[in-house]
Amino acid sequence: MALITSHPKNPLLHHFTTIHHAIPRLNNSVIGLGSFSNNARTIKVCKFNSNLTKLSIKNNPFTYNLQVIAKSAFSETLEPEQDRPKLKYPRRILLSDVEVKREKEVFFGRKWNSLDIGTSVVVLSMHVLSFFAPFHFNWPAFWVAVTLYVVTGLFGITLSFHRNLSHKSFKVPKWLEYSFAYCGVLALQGNPIDWVSTHRYHHQFCDSDRDPHSPTEGFWFSHMNWLFDTNSMIEKCGEQNNVGDLENQSFYRFLRSSYIVHPLALGALLYAIGGFPFLVWGMGVRVVWVYHITWLVNSACHVWGNQAWNTKDLSRNNWWVALLAFGEGWHNNHHAFEYSARHGLEWWQLDMTWYLVRFLQAIGLATQVKVPTETQKQRMALSNDAIAT
Repeated sequence: MALITSHPKNPLLHHFTTIHHAIPRLNNSVIGLGSFSNNARTIKVCKFNSNLTKLSIKNNPFTYNLQVIAKSAFSETLEPEQDRPKLKYPRRILLSDVEVKREKEVFFGRKWNSLDIGTSVVVLSMHVLSFFAPFHFNWPAFWVAVTLYVVTGLFGITLSFHRNLSHKSFKVPKWLEYSFAYCGVLALQGNPIDWVSTHRYHHQFCDSDRDPHSPTEGFWFSHMNWLFDTNSMIEKCGEQNNVGDLENQSFYRFLRSSYIVHPLALGALLYAIGGFPFLVWGMGVRVVWVYHITWLVNSACHVWGNQAWNTKDLSRNNWWVALLAFGEGWHNNHHAFEYSARHGLEWWQLDMTWYLVRFLQAIGLATQVKVPTETQKQRMALSNDAIAT
């Protein structure tokens, strides 16, 4: 986040000029290495219409260096996202009708803040670690990676972070909700508060100029490059004010403040049990695998596939992403019925996350399970027909 100046064409930034107590927090997106959240210090950083305003930054032991952030992250004037010029000749993404309308340059021509650098270091480190996999293969290490893929990907990301916390598609007892959420933390994709906030903004502004990760700004931007530009997040979405339900729970605040400790502890445990092969496969290979599967839902499922419902966005149903991502690839279904715990609405649409929800429901642990009724499906189908004609 850089120096934010008032711009008459940007209502979001104007909002910050009139509400001085609002705190435009850095959304730590998927990796979420740090979070501005628990402190009493006040730093003068934001200049609105030449009136110096105080921004309260709450201390977190994992936000690296607040002085560096204050100096680097708030030291340049940003070009508002809405004012970034459209491409004169929009180009289509390969094998798709999706057009890149605004080319988003992330790596060059801008100043990086500490969170951007930290996120890139973690992502790069996991990829480098995974390169050692062919030279340190053994079957126990392989099965550790597969087990953690299910634990962190299925239980943690798709079941907990996405369907339970982001969309409230079902309820489980708090002890089980917190257990599943902790599995998500071990995926190294950020703490629940930041992950859920970003995802809710995606649905609120899907494929518009304010979407945190739309392929209209480039395929690779929607896939992973958006992670490294927290400036873009604050420009588009502003204050992280859409996760009050999680902010009110001390467990999720604890996970936010201590987030990075938990994946590091898992890595240390794996190394203690099985040495370097367990670290390579249980952390490197597994983390990178779950990274890209999660990111494919943001990128591939807004570029390739079919649209069963006219959701007025680019979401697609993509069968091969669904196979890899425990049913998350039925993305157009999901955007049509965001509240639904079931994404694979047809009998042949494999949805492992839904089968797990159904199992939990059968044994009495999952309640208030939401799925679209036939009336709701027919209403959406009629809406599609009306738009088509």
